[in-house]
Amino acid sequence: MSSASSIPSRWQSVGLVLAVAAYVLSFFHRAAPAAIAADLQGAFQISAAQLGNLAATYFYVYTVMQLPTGVLVDTLGCRRVLVWGGVTAGLGSLLLGLAPSFEWALAGRTLVGLGVSVAFIAMLKLIATDYDESRFASMVGLGILLANLGSVAAGAPLAWLAQAIGWRTVFLAVGGLSLALALLSRFGIREVPRVRGDRTVWLGGLWRVMSNRATWPGFFANLGLAGAFFAFAGLWAVPYLTQVHGMGRGLASTHVSVYFIGYACGAALWGQVSDRLGRRRPVMIGVSGAHALLWWVWLMGSLPLWGSLLLCCALGLCSAGFTLSWACAKEVNPVALSGMATGLVNVGCFLGASILQPLFGWVMDLGWQGAILNGARLYSAADYANGIRLLALAALMGWCATFFIRETRCRNISGELK
Repeated sequence: MSSASSIPSRWQSVGLVLAVAAYVLSFFHRAAPAAIAADLQGAFQISAAQLGNLAATYFYVYTVMQLPTGVLVDTLGCRRVLVWGGVTAGLGSLLLGLAPSFEWALAGRTLVGLGVSVAFIAMLKLIATDYDESRFASMVGLGILLANLGSVAAGAPLAWLAQAIGWRTVFLAVGGLSLALALLSRFGIREVPRVRGDRTVWLGGLWRVMSNRATWPGFFANLGLAGAFFAFAGLWAVPYLTQVHGMGRGLASTHVSVYFIGYACGAALWGQVSDRLGRRRPVMIGVSGAHALLWWVWLMGSLPLWGSLLLCCALGLCSAGFTLSWACAKEVNPVALSGMATGLVNVGCFLGASILQPLFGWVMDLGWQGAILNGARLYSAADYANGIRLLALAALMGWCATFFIRETRCRNISGELK
């Protein structure tokens, strides 16, 4: 058990609930551009590459912040990190909702990415220090399952709300919710006597994590697997399904919701399977291999409605194999450095997405023939097929990295590594 067990269990639960709530909002912002892609292109008169950059700005900042967030939660603690993260995300969401131009929208999206970037690492730190290590993957999976309420809300519900009250109003409301959550975190999270790293030696701890060869396979697995997942579901899925498969925006957004529901269920399922088997590596290899293969199904031709829904569900379910990377990173590094370890591995997820989202758009812009509808560019099926191939190759690279994961048998082995 964690040495933080002297914190009353009710406060452990309150702290974890608040961290998960912040993580829910991060998933909403992550997936939202897919449902309102046409609205954003029409509002700011932007190309696919610019739309990709607007969506990926979230991932740029998120990527840069993962290691600093790991250091901050290991030294300053989760409460202050979540409070300031909530304030920053709230202000960013308000700015995005009020943005008069593409540049202002970019600034708002940047602040959103900065603010929500702390939620996941804070959640991992709370689970690592307050709960039994044998339940780590299961609890992380449960947290992801709950957090995906945000991504589900960013699918069909957001598409409907955007038509009913406008996408700007939605982001103004979400901004207010972020500020309220920051206030609750200020009074609802207890820090003492939580396990914390020594503030005077954090640089040495970070070097220890980064110089540990067993940490890096999870980083590269996430770079390809999570990068492909977030690039597609977080932005390009709805435009692809509407322009290539002829779906309405509501139906296409429903596919994205199904995708995230599959991912959420997979995160909870594979965490339970891994903890029960007492193994990490074979679960990651098997599930991630299926994920890499499923991308190619999109290129096999038109699918019936039940087939496209089933494929989205299966892709989401198998995408969740990469979520075991955080348990693997924690278990090959000291518990006091768990924030830095999980933060480093998490960089791969968002670095991959930040590269692949605009690269997908750039690949499509190369073949664009000049067609425009309601201010948004129209692309051919061949243009989208090139983007899908890009994501399939990225997923394949991520799967290859899982073969280098160090098996921990669901326990901390940092003391056994040379």
